[in-house]
Amino acid sequence: MKVALLAATLASASAFVPQSAPKFGTSLNLKQDFLEYSPYYDHSAVKVNTFKNKAPFTGKVVSTKRIVGPKATGETCHIIIDHNGDFPYIEGQSWGVIPPGNREKDGKPHAVRLYSIASSRYGDDMTGSTGSLCVRRATYWCPELKADDPAKKGICSNFLCDTEPGAEVVMTGPAGKVMLMPEEDPTTDYIMVATGTGIAPFRGFVRRLFMEDTPAAEAYKGEAWLFLGV
Repeated sequence: MKVALLAATLASASAFVPQSAPKFGTSLNLKQDFLEYSPYYDHSAVKVNTFKNKAPFTGKVVSTKRIVGPKATGETCHIIIDHNGDFPYIEGQSWGVIPPGNREKDGKPHAVRLYSIASSRYGDDMTGSTGSLCVRRATYWCPELKADDPAKKGICSNFLCDTEPGAEVVMTGPAGKVMLMPEEDPTTDYIMVATGTGIAPFRGFVRRLFMEDTPAAEAYKGEAWLFLGV
């Protein structure tokens, strides 16, 4: 038995089989197999850093939704971004987000913040045109003010959680090949350990294996364990 232990913490389409992806919002009654490598488990051609700081990509927000209850400690949002199929990635990679504006201390643009992608390569609507992020709003409770200190809030997380449909998001990446899901052996058992929004990459793994009609899902015969601790 082969076991893959994966852990996460808070923290060009030509590479794929050349088939046309459906347009965003298309109602799908077809297999999710149009963004696969050949064979599907071969990660040797996975692209990284297609878009960089000096030449980033601009996506558009489809929706931003609070995904915790009214009494939850803090706020976590699920954000779907439309990339029109021009920003391919695979499960386990990250997007960089450049928040708008400049830093107060030196007037320079804000630095890139990395967020693990929370959807499979097909996106939540399975068209291959979107990707999702799972973002916790970063705030700081000031005991003296007895309120959140706006001067110490997270620049990028608050920008993302405040976005509305149609908002533009400047992005880099995709980043990373360390967290890619090993798929060559379909009997591999996956043990996924996450804390908080570290759940993001594993959401993509679970969707690929159990919710989508992918070659990986068709072949998979192992067990997947997901441990979430906050």
